Amino acid sequence: MRWFFALCLLGIGGLAQAADVLLIPENNPKPIYPRALFRAGVTGEVRISFVAHADGSVSNINILHSDHPDLAEPTKAAVAQWRFKPWTVEGDKPAEIAIVAPMEFRLDLDQPIHVNKQLKTLKCRTVNENFGNIADYAWIDTKVFVHTRAYLSNIFHKSQLPDEQRLAMIAKLNKQVPAIVRGCRDSPTRKYMSLLPVEIRELL
Repeated sequence: MRWFFALCLLGIGGLAQAADVLLIPENNPKPIYPRALFRAGVTGEVRISFVAHADGSVSNINILHSDHPDLAEPTKAAVAQWRFKPWTVEGDKPAEIAIVAPMEFRLDLDQPIHVNKQLKTLKCRTVNENFGNIADYAWIDTKVFVHTRAYLSNIFHKSQLPDEQRLAMIAKLNKQVPAIVRGCRDSPTRKYMSLLPVEIRELL
């Protein structure tokens, strides 16, 4: 899971004052992606506002918009822990700065853009190494399924693969995880993609 964070500085005394303070993160934990949404392939943006103080603390945390209600609370909880490098209030430097931060919840943004080529040639014997002796309820979180869901989420524009269709595909994939694992264990030389739902195979 990856998240994107960008600051839009809105100084209490105006943009000029805000620009005179360079906010340097000292402790900025990322929001925890709700596991159920991550598994389901639900992505989205949360816009949050807060005030950064000269001592590095934050306050007045408010959710302005959340694409999914379950993304709001993790974002708020993370920002409540944020700390910035303190600055000296002097000259044009304000004692506090109002900030609006859009945060993107996306699936595995670090994966190669051509991960589909890897998935297409992946043999079950390699996939089996990821399963090891882990419990069956954890199979869904192994790398191969995370990469498959992320490929469906990150590569195709919404005009090519609407959210409803994408989420339905991911739900079908998740439901078939036990069968895919058993198929790979029974036939180590088989290709992983041959066990995927046909509509996902066509997109690879």
